[in-house]
Amino acid sequence: MKQTLQAALAASILSIGISTTRADVKGWLDWRGPLQTGVSLETGLPSTWEPGGANDLWHIDISGGGTPIVAAGKVYALGYQGAGPDLQEVLFCANAETGKMLWQHRFNDFLSDITYDRYAIGSPAVDPQTGNVYATTSAGMFSCFSGDGKLLWQHAHMEALGRLTFTNGRTGSPVIENDLVIIRYITSNWGGEGAAMDRLYAYDKRSGKLVWASSPGVAPKDNSFARPWFAMRGTKRVLYTGAGDGSLICVNARTGEPIWRYPISAGGLNSSVVLYRNTLIAVHADENLDSSEIGRMTAIRLDATATKAEVGPPQLDKSAVAWHNDLSTISSSPVLVGDTLYLVNKTGQLCAVNAADGTVLWKHRLGPDQLHASPLYADGKLYIPLQNGLFYILKPSATGVEELTKVKLAGRCIGAPSVYNGKVYVFSTEKLYCFGKKGNHPAKAVPAAEMTPRAGAPVALQILPAEVLLKPGGKATFEVRGIDENGRITGKYEASQATWVKYIPPTARVRSELNAAFNTQGELVAAESATASAGAFEATIGSLKGTIRGRVLPGLPFTEDFEAFTPSEPSPTEPGSKFAYPPLPWIGARFKFDVRDMGGNKVFAKTLDNIFFQRATVFFGNADETGYTFEADVMSDGNRRTQSSVGVVNQRYLVTLEGNAQELQVSSNQERIRVAVPFAWKTKEWYRLKTRVDVAPDGSGVVRAKAWKKGDPEPEKWTLEVPHKTAHRNGSPGLFGFAPQSLFKVYIDNISVSPNR
Repeated sequence: MKQTLQAALAASILSIGISTTRADVKGWLDWRGPLQTGVSLETGLPSTWEPGGANDLWHIDISGGGTPIVAAGKVYALGYQGAGPDLQEVLFCANAETGKMLWQHRFNDFLSDITYDRYAIGSPAVDPQTGNVYATTSAGMFSCFSGDGKLLWQHAHMEALGRLTFTNGRTGSPVIENDLVIIRYITSNWGGEGAAMDRLYAYDKRSGKLVWASSPGVAPKDNSFARPWFAMRGTKRVLYTGAGDGSLICVNARTGEPIWRYPISAGGLNSSVVLYRNTLIAVHADENLDSSEIGRMTAIRLDATATKAEVGPPQLDKSAVAWHNDLSTISSSPVLVGDTLYLVNKTGQLCAVNAADGTVLWKHRLGPDQLHASPLYADGKLYIPLQNGLFYILKPSATGVEELTKVKLAGRCIGAPSVYNGKVYVFSTEKLYCFGKKGNHPAKAVPAAEMTPRAGAPVALQILPAEVLLKPGGKATFEVRGIDENGRITGKYEASQATWVKYIPPTARVRSELNAAFNTQGELVAAESATASAGAFEATIGSLKGTIRGRVLPGLPFTEDFEAFTPSEPSPTEPGSKFAYPPLPWIGARFKFDVRDMGGNKVFAKTLDNIFFQRATVFFGNADETGYTFEADVMSDGNRRTQSSVGVVNQRYLVTLEGNAQELQVSSNQERIRVAVPFAWKTKEWYRLKTRVDVAPDGSGVVRAKAWKKGDPEPEKWTLEVPHKTAHRNGSPGLFGFAPQSLFKVYIDNISVSPNR
């Protein structure tokens, strides 16, 4: 099929690669800086600093755990303020010269497992073309703002993708790759992406439409927030990074296709990788797979051959290792300066390493330990914050290091510094500091990015968005473009040019079809009467094909009693019993819950075969739902020592019957919001749970809950009413089960969600 002249011109521009990108915005635009290494080419930077004294410029009283980003005379950072139920993460913009606050956006934490105020452990990123700002919060709210603070688009990833959270709060940073913004999470989505995996997601940086999702590893052992490294591999633009399954991975950055993996650790990899000549260098602090030793720095050869693996993408064998040493770090990333790597290991030693052979050249004690913060190298000096709040300026040499400055900052330091225009920025858990020289001090130009070949002949279609969610009566529009064998864009097509047919992947466990259809304009439309469903469509233009996934979820009111399900699948863990898969369009349901027959009734039951999911949350609505009342029958199992807990999610509040505590509880993050009253309830008996959330015009709200034994009269008054000054204004309805050590199930039935009256 012939392309239009306009499409061909657009394709030729896009196919040239990032070297043609107009870098209208200059600065330190993401966590690791313009060279991807934590290195700056600036000169004339200060060798001394005293907060409140020499070379000190300003500070802002706000807590943070990431890297400040500098662009176009502004500094952007993700911090946090407040305490208890009103602690909020804050994306803010300040004048880079004076520290004057220009704008800010605040975000609640919700339904996360974060403890000890481990917030804002990540950084924004700025697009060098548009100046748009991207950030993700600890609860998985992924947002794009204009440089002056206008919200352009936003995704609630916990409710839309099943993003999981962890107590350590590690969130990481989005990263810009040409026309894409890429982010990573461990998610438990729906269908083929239902299993928990460390996944990469690429969005069109302007529209916010999902371009691809990638599952490049196997079952994760930890979450990872390592920043990917982008480079050319032959004719492909790829990214390299450590993963939550303890592997190094290589992925096509244009399509998300996994290319290879190399397992090295029994835990997740959180330190960012470094590319040196033809080797990829990584470091971790968990047990090695080939020995009982803890931690290692490893270099693997990029010309090694990958072979087909039993599980996951192709795998490199042990011959890929170029060298390794015994250095270890939890998540602090090394910087590469010429042929030398500088790393602060987990015991607080600054180490210099020959990048060619892994030889440790020298070590220098800085403090008792180090956690997240990475060194910054600029102007022949290392700028290093430590977890205990010490901040160093050091001058390294071939044989050791000279200490130029050592100061104690307020709070702890767990984020890497950044530098631009003669100024150094560093966050602590109490303040954002800026020191250096006033005025304008232009930096040396960064070398041009690698040229990428022009696009070849198209071999497939890439469709945006790759995944959609519709309400009955809703519709979605799509962008369709051709891509070559490397993923480079060859041209664009009208969605109406494609033939769209329903598509069931050959590996699908549930043979379900999306309850929607394409019209002649190439729009996907759900009928007003459409019921909940999920599935995929395949588009064909000539010999080119591509697929999209989608879900239809009804609005309110909504009911579900599970009677339409037929338990016919043999249970792998309960001989003689059968189950039905959970509703396909529900987020996070697969592997966590299934449908069982109980005394002639079908019920939603917590699974017990994976302790990773002993705490399980499922979402079955839209993240923009607000002002609804949620009722459900709930039951738990257990004994006199251990009883499971069960509940519902209403507008990002968790309302549960707590088994061991014998309480009715309202929570969100349990360290932020947790209020309970005594409620005696028994195992193997059904109870009715009811809750609603009311939000006032000033943003305050009240969460109301009651519970009673099924069959008894409903109590006239609410059992529990919890005020919240900064209330969650919206959120998907959901279900919750906690089976401690995966010993005893919980059950849910007769769900009803209706607008508040």
